[in-house]
Amino acid sequence: MRRRFFTVPGSRTMFSLIVLLALAVVSLGITVFADEAVIEEAAEAVEAVEAVEAVEEAAVEEESGPAVFATAFSLLPPVIAIVLALITKEVYSSLFIGILAGALLAADFNPLATMDIMLNDGFISAVSGSAGIFIFLVLLGVLVALINKTGASKAFGEWAKTHIKSRVGAQLATFAFGVLIFIDDYFNCLTVGSVMQPVTDANRVSRAKLSYIIDATAAPICMIAPISSWAAAVASYAEGTGYSGFTLFVRAIPYNFYSLLTLAFIVALTLMKFDYGPMAIHEKNAIEKGDLFTSGTEHAAVETGAENKKGKVMDLVIPIVVLIAISVFALVYVGGILDGVDFVTAFGDTDATVGLPWGGIITLLVTIIFLLCRRVITFKDAMDCIPEGFRAMVPAILILTMAGTLKNMTTNLGSSEFVEAFMADASGLHNFLPAVIFLVACFIAFSTGTSWGTFGILIPIVTSIFPASSELMYIGMSACLAGAVCGDHCSPISDTTIMSSAGARCDHINHVSTQLPYAITVAAVSFVSFIIAAFIQNWVISLIIALVLMIATLFVIKKVTAKKA
Repeated sequence: MRRRFFTVPGSRTMFSLIVLLALAVVSLGITVFADEAVIEEAAEAVEAVEAVEAVEEAAVEEESGPAVFATAFSLLPPVIAIVLALITKEVYSSLFIGILAGALLAADFNPLATMDIMLNDGFISAVSGSAGIFIFLVLLGVLVALINKTGASKAFGEWAKTHIKSRVGAQLATFAFGVLIFIDDYFNCLTVGSVMQPVTDANRVSRAKLSYIIDATAAPICMIAPISSWAAAVASYAEGTGYSGFTLFVRAIPYNFYSLLTLAFIVALTLMKFDYGPMAIHEKNAIEKGDLFTSGTEHAAVETGAENKKGKVMDLVIPIVVLIAISVFALVYVGGILDGVDFVTAFGDTDATVGLPWGGIITLLVTIIFLLCRRVITFKDAMDCIPEGFRAMVPAILILTMAGTLKNMTTNLGSSEFVEAFMADASGLHNFLPAVIFLVACFIAFSTGTSWGTFGILIPIVTSIFPASSELMYIGMSACLAGAVCGDHCSPISDTTIMSSAGARCDHINHVSTQLPYAITVAAVSFVSFIIAAFIQNWVISLIIALVLMIATLFVIKKVTAKKA
């Protein structure tokens, strides 16, 4: 008989097993429901603990912040960089030393923390935040290389020589061209420089003067043009203040004395045919000796394409027109114009770091196809322009990266909190406050090298100081914007200053040192004009007085310099 491997239980045994199984299921259900209640209570307890820990961590982080946070030392790093740049005439090492000083202060001189802050909060953050700008710069560099490769710039120079036959005409033509390109200051600097350089060179206008005209018609014209990347930036910084950013920008234009007076200054100085300060030396050497540089060397640039005889003026004009048209569309497209919003709203909501590269890529493709169809250059020549254009922009990209890193250091040190506290202490000055705001904005932009960063710090403060119904609100806003442009204009670490040097292929320190007396002259007249405007509170009368003061100041300077000569 075979052995069974299992046996079937009896009826009693089977009943017992069923009862036990039922009890187990009931027990399991009770346990599950009980566990759910326990889990909910435990989750609530964990959330409470996490909230307490977050508060404690925030308190610890605040307590463990840098010892010089929100003090005057927060502006020390850019001051160090600027002083060193002016003394050594070397911008790369000066910027790096300023960055290192900021990282040391932010880390309380801890070596490991210093490296961490300098790399993660500094360089990496600066590169990621400026990636769109870098792409646009490279695209513009390639576009300029293509135009130069065709010989179109030389052709335009030859055409201009037959129509522009004086130094005054060359300078006014450069000014007019700069005013026409009001979309973006980067685009303005690089385009005007590459197009007008043959004309100014032929008429013996120094590169320092060319770079000044470029710089003085870049940011100032963008700051008074409602359709520009700067208007979009101001509108975005005004979000959360309870005001329409675009309305604030437009209402502030008539009181933006620095921008308006800078444009008047260029025209008056050119027509009066004199210069002063270091610029006079550069202009004298250019006129008498044909020396366009005086000191320093010409910046590396893409090939001029002088031996290409196929290029025509249209090969220069058409790419620029296409770039302007597509850039405008790209800016409003990014702002959502295809989603049903109006043009003004779309421009106010745009992001220039996205829109400009968007337009640049399309323009570059169109330009390559256009030039290949005209058989002005070969496909190989067009591809060779890509690394050439990139190399031409490397110095500017490097300086922009370091300047952005330096700005991040000042932010980590609480520069905005320090300025806010300073402005709160000065709130009792009433009608003198716009002039004070102008000076503060000048100093911040000069120290940090960024006018847009200055907007971000001061616009919320300005809107909180003045009542909405007061004309002083718009005067104070214009003082903030004008001071930011002025400081940016003077600063050797400013992006537009760097781009102006690159566009004119001028030594950067020469550009800074020669334009500084001019910018300070306009700033001084603007400071007085803001005091007058705060009391008059009528933009027509205030602007007329400002223009009269500007012209009168130039006549006085001309008379004084003539006596010294």
